This record gives sequence, C-alpha cells and structure tokens, in this order.
Amino acid sequence: MPDKLKNLPIYQKAEQIFKLVTSLLETIDEENDYLNATKYMMRDDISIICAKIAGAEGGDLYSIRMQNAAIIRDYAMHLYVQVGSLRFEDSFKDKEYVTLIRKEIDEFRLLFIEWVANFDRSNYIWDEWELFNPPGAIAPDPDAYDDPINWDDFDFDGEDD
Repeated sequence: MPDKLKNLPIYQKAEQIFKLVTSLLETIDEENDYLNATKYMMRDDISIICAKIAGAEGGDLYSIRMQNAAIIRDYAMHLYVQVGSLRFEDSFKDKEYVTLIRKEIDEFRLLFIEWVANFDRSNYIWDEWELFNPPGAIAPDPDAYDDPINWDDFDFDGEDD
C-alpha cells in the first residue's frame, strides 16, 4: 500500500472502522440468520469503503474521485444503518459496539467532508451524465466531437445497394 494512502486520515479512520467491524463480527452468533446476514453486509460495506478511498486516490480526475466519493457515502450510510439495527436484536448482547462504531462513522463523515473539499476541481474530464462535474464546469462544444467517419460508406447489412 502506498504511503500516501496509508497516511491519509480518512483511510486511517476507515481502517480503524474495519478493525472494529471485524471485532464486532466475531461476537455475532452464527445460529441467528438475521445477524449472520447483517454481519456479512457490514463487512462488505466497510471493505468497499476502503477500496473506494484507494480508488479515488489512485485516480486524480475530479469526476472519478467524486464517483468514488458518492459510492463511499452510500456504503458508509448503509453501514451506519446496519450497525444501528443490531440494537433491536435481543440476541445481540454487545450493544456498546453499536455506539462505538456509529461514533467512528460520524468522525469518518467529518473527515470525508474535508477530503472531498480538497479534490482538485480544475483537473476533470467532462462527465456526459453531468453528475460529477465540478461546480462552474463548462460543457464542451458538442460540435467539437463531430465524427469524421462517414458511416453511410459502410455496408452493415452485407447487401449491395
């Protein structure tokens, strides 16, 4: 793992949450179907968060970073809900994990806001879906991408006209 990623506060917090979730998973009873399903969702959520931070840091384009950020936000919110749902399961006894992990996710959210605010808005390629363009980005001239190929010159159906 590159030092840049390893030293990034948001990644360090995600790794800390990963360790807490892993520890929590060890306390969950294998016999309870709901808890067993929930534990795998929680593990997947935090794993994807860590991977998407690495992906955002690996690509330098604003749109790629924002796309990863949106996915991170979604999985962090999902993890927050999954962890919170454990409070309502009577057979789950280690409820202090819920408070602890949710507190860490709240701290992660603050680091996330700071991290996203520092994305380089000048380094982007226009997102044709217009979801991940930086504020103030100007759409490219649609005529700039005129296709130089005359597609009428090709016989796609295999028949001579």
